[in-house]
Order: sequence, then structure tokens, then C-alpha cells
Amino acid sequence: MLFDIVLFVGGLILILTAAELFTNGIEYLGHRLNVSQGFTGSVLAAVGTALPETILPIIAVLFFAENAGHDIGVGAILGAPFMLSTLAFPLIGITAVVAFLLKKRPLRLEVEQDTLRRDIVFFLFSYSIALFIVPYENHSLRIFTAIFLIILYMVYIYLTLKGESKEMEEVEHLYFSPKSENPRTFIILLQVFIALSLMITGAHMFVHGIEALSKLIGISPLIFSLLIAPVATELPEKINSVIWILRGKDILAIGNVSGAMVFQSTFPVSFGIVFTDWEITGLAFTSGVFAIVASFIALTVSFISNRLVPFGFSIGIFFYITYIYLIIKQYQG
Repeated sequence: MLFDIVLFVGGLILILTAAELFTNGIEYLGHRLNVSQGFTGSVLAAVGTALPETILPIIAVLFFAENAGHDIGVGAILGAPFMLSTLAFPLIGITAVVAFLLKKRPLRLEVEQDTLRRDIVFFLFSYSIALFIVPYENHSLRIFTAIFLIILYMVYIYLTLKGESKEMEEVEHLYFSPKSENPRTFIILLQVFIALSLMITGAHMFVHGIEALSKLIGISPLIFSLLIAPVATELPEKINSVIWILRGKDILAIGNVSGAMVFQSTFPVSFGIVFTDWEITGLAFTSGVFAIVASFIALTVSFISNRLVPFGFSIGIFFYITYIYLIIKQYQG
């Protein structure tokens, strides 16, 4: 048991360490590539920090015991959008509100409305297909659906690249080259690569811990991985976004989460559709519905006022709390 806890905690430490390295490196990379803040946050940062929770289900399904591995894989795939919409978005909103009360920043979030709305609409569309429309019995149609979702993400990348957004601002010194004002591209990529490697290593350690601890506690690996695993694997998005919100880089913070939601509802979902039975029922299905509703609320509030966006994001936390209650109630019963 002690070894499993060490793996669990060690994975968290690796992810937290990698988050700061990655945030710094990805800002520099976006600046060096001369792409917008919207593309840097919604694509570069989102895909990079989404890799742990993408690698986790692949490792679980392909390399671990068939039943537990598939349960952990499906739980991790569904858990990522759930955590992003009910925990990561609320964390952005709550951070902004608390910082405002402490007079550290204005309440109003600097939101690029078109970027945010595009991200959420793509997420709602693709994730709804995964939850409600996937043809369970026909494997050929499931493969077609998976390919369609991947193509959908390619379209999203194109629209994000072509969309209007602010240019990247000057960034602080690169951790791997603190004395250089213009570090070489190789050093920037090396820092990003090492940060991602730490994330992936932490995710692999975490799978081991989840499988062992879920058996020890007596909770279904599906539910345990759906609720616990994404808390760790989504930490990069959460920590990155908190850092950016406190630094006043709202576009990067929000894009990091909303862009990750689009990625998580396409690539990992496509893998799950093809390589698992993908029969989403019970609390697993409930998590998907909660993610969709919480995201729809955030989308609706974005049409009202930027001053209300922090509160619109924060509402999702109630779905997370409700979900924990449902799980406790089920296992007490």
C-alpha cells in the first residue's frame, strides 16, 4: 500500500513541477512562432497539457489487465472533460473573484468571445456525439465516428489559427536559459519536451496507483479513475490557468482549458470508441451530462457580460460537488 501511495503522490509532484516548466516554455514557444495568444492557449498549451490524460487511458487500455484497464481508460477519458468543465473552469472563476476581493486584479475577465464560444461549441458538438450518437454495435460505424471526430479537431485547429486574437506579449526569462533574452529555439523546445516527459511519467505512475488503490478501497476502477485520475492529470491545465489568471493573462488561461476540452472530446474519445466497448451508463454517463450542462452555462454567460464570466465559470463547481455526493450515496447504499 505504501508503494502505491508513493506512486500516487510522486505522479502529482511530477505533474506540478512540469506545469510551471511547461507554462513558461509554451509562452516562449508561442512568442517565437509568432502565433496569437488564442492559438497558443487553445492549441499549443491545451494539447501539451492534455497529453497526460491522453496517454493515461492509452496506457491503461493497452498495457494493463483487460477489465480494470478498460475501466480505468474509459473513466480517464470521460473524467477529463468532466473535470475541465466542473473544476478547471470554476477554478479560473474563483481565482478571478478571490483576486478581485484581494484587490489584485479587476473582476472582469479579458475574454476573446469568438475564441471562447468557438471552443465551447466545438466541445458541445463533439462530446454530444460521443455520448449520445456513437453506434455501439457496429464497429465499422464506430471507426467512422472516431475518424470524423479527429477531422473535426483538424478543422478546429485551422479555424483557431485563422481566427482573430491578440499577439503574444513579451514573456519572462526562460527557466532553461535564465540569462538569455533571446534563447535558442532548441532550448525552448527542450524545456517543453522535458516538461511533457515529466507529465507522461507522472501519468504512468498514477495508473499503477489508481489500479491498486481502487482495489484496496473497494471502489470500481471506472468510478475511481473518473473522479480521482483526472484531478491529477488535469492539474497542468488547472495550475497553468491559475498562474496565468494571477498574472493577468486571461486569454491564455481560458484558452488553455477550453482548448483542452475540445481536444479531450475528440482524440481520446476516438481512442475509447475504437478500443473499448464504450457503453457509457450510470454515473459515467452522468459525468458526461454534467460536463455538457456546465459548459453550456459558461457559453450562455459569455453572451451576457465579461464581468459575469467568472461567476458563469464558477457555477460548474456545484456539478462537481453533486457528483461526489452521488458517488458517496451509491457506495453507501
